[in-house]
Amino acid sequence: MSRKMKNKVVENLTIERIATEGKCVGHHEGKVVFVQGVAPGDVVDVRITRGKSSFMEGEAIKFHEFSKDRIDPFCSHFGTCGGCKWQHINYDLQKTYKRQQVVDQFTRIGKVEIPEVEPIIGSANTQYYRNKLDFTFSNNRWLTREEIDSGAEFERNALGFHIPKMFDKIVDIEHCYLQGNISNDVRNELRKFALSNELSFYDIRNQVDLLRNLIIRTTSTGESMVIVQFGGDNEAEIDLVMNFLHEKFPQITALLYIINLKKNETFNDLEVVTFAGKDYIEEEMEGLKFRIGPKSFYQTNSDQAYELYKVTREFAGLKGGEVVYDLYTGTGTIANFVAKQAKQVIGIEYVEAAIIDAKLNSKVNGLENTLFYAGDMKDMLNDEFIATHDKPDVIITDPPRAGMHDDVVNMLLKLEAPKIVYVSCNPATQARDVALLSEKYSVDKIQPVDMFPQTYHVENVVLLTLKS
Repeated sequence: MSRKMKNKVVENLTIERIATEGKCVGHHEGKVVFVQGVAPGDVVDVRITRGKSSFMEGEAIKFHEFSKDRIDPFCSHFGTCGGCKWQHINYDLQKTYKRQQVVDQFTRIGKVEIPEVEPIIGSANTQYYRNKLDFTFSNNRWLTREEIDSGAEFERNALGFHIPKMFDKIVDIEHCYLQGNISNDVRNELRKFALSNELSFYDIRNQVDLLRNLIIRTTSTGESMVIVQFGGDNEAEIDLVMNFLHEKFPQITALLYIINLKKNETFNDLEVVTFAGKDYIEEEMEGLKFRIGPKSFYQTNSDQAYELYKVTREFAGLKGGEVVYDLYTGTGTIANFVAKQAKQVIGIEYVEAAIIDAKLNSKVNGLENTLFYAGDMKDMLNDEFIATHDKPDVIITDPPRAGMHDDVVNMLLKLEAPKIVYVSCNPATQARDVALLSEKYSVDKIQPVDMFPQTYHVENVVLLTLKS
């Protein structure tokens, strides 16, 4: 950014709308100005923090008028932890802009003919909707400006969330509105216990000390899984922590721990020790049971996952005789969900542990018409694979945020399945892939689903049908 623009203050900027990634937009002297933490209709003074030839970014430093759509945030950590950036915007407007985000991505990136985008399916619960949260222990608690200026001494140990763009600073969470059940009690009681027993909180910079990470998973059936990651291998202290949790919260159905001496918190390659209870929890959907292990992926909003899967099944339009390919199947949740309406479902997923879960979930539910394979999608979905399996009547694809590899898109064009149901957590890459598929497919339906209230994220389902 040029010296001329650094710290420049744009006065009385009218915020016009919400743009990508939740930032709001105003215009100044022909340039777009992106601002966080404001709402459409606000009139603010903005200090510029970054500038380019065509746009600027800044922070609001003074409000002259407040938007009629602005509401009071319900969380004391709003604006700090970065987890729920839209708490200050009413939920109806959140849904409006999420739907518009889908429209904009397909118009600007996809540039294909699309039908009217359906009204977004909102979440009945806009608080306490997550079934999984990860908290980090740290000996470097984030301090407010007031705390720093006071010159006083404060407790520096924390258990909470990372401050955005500060990998080693953790905001100490008192109450989180994302997850209900026992989540807040477990976190707060464990922090209190650790402090009173002078247990060491993890030093993120130097990657040493005992308490490293806390993962809490819950289900709609009332089960709960608590996983503690330890950054040190001290048997006596580990037993102290785990016994405390077991005695304080006997309702925990899966109490587990991991000793992680690596440079990062990932644990797919590490042993998970079952301290008490089972090594899994179970979620239920339409009578189907889904076992969720410590390394399993499951949609983090269970209620909205059900809505998402119902849309997927409806778009697939299965009559009972179809062969379905479920690409990026994960733990086979969608595959098992639609299996009773299909002749056969074939799932492919990169993560081998997820495929083990998918097969187990089919077995638990007595489903005998599913097949699951582990491997890189672009390598697995090839001519040889197709030759040894029936050709698909319907393809369901739910790729990661990056979308599908070009080789996968080309294979879908080659397969010419009558229907493709494309589920995505990133409408931008979805629109890009749909543009490539438009060579042979038309877009028949678009249905956004809100999985994450108070955030800008949106899930989207598209039905593509083969052109005649």
